[in-house]
Amino acid sequence: MRHVDFSPLYRSTVGFDKLLTMLDSLAPTEQAQSYPPYNIERTGDNTYRITMAVAGFAETEISIEAREHVLTVKGEKADEQGSEGSEFLYRGIAKRAFERRFQLADHVEVTGASLRNGLLHVDLVRELPEAMKPRRIAISSDAGKPKQIEATKA
Repeated sequence: MRHVDFSPLYRSTVGFDKLLTMLDSLAPTEQAQSYPPYNIERTGDNTYRITMAVAGFAETEISIEAREHVLTVKGEKADEQGSEGSEFLYRGIAKRAFERRFQLADHVEVTGASLRNGLLHVDLVRELPEAMKPRRIAISSDAGKPKQIEATKA
């Protein structure tokens, strides 16, 4: 079992406690959740898509919530009203409830979700505020102007 001790970093850093806590929570556990399987893909410069395989779930049985940099996808299967007298000989399609959480970076917002062919697609976009975007600074030339070092006499 691999475990990294971050306590020396907690003593020597200020303001990085959230990052260190996230790193500590990413450590693989023995009971790591593997259901439902999912993909995370970059679809553009600032757009992403999470695709989850949720075969057998209807739109009404899945809930998606984004709150405080955490995207939570929950699925609860409604009780099936099967025909009387039928019996499963083999059940390969999972009906179990699930909850999957994704950590979202700053300024990442959910733009939409769709369910097609047993795949749940959650679209995300990263929109930086104008104050954080890089901007070009013009360079002025004062070759002909004398530079004033001290204030003028009173």
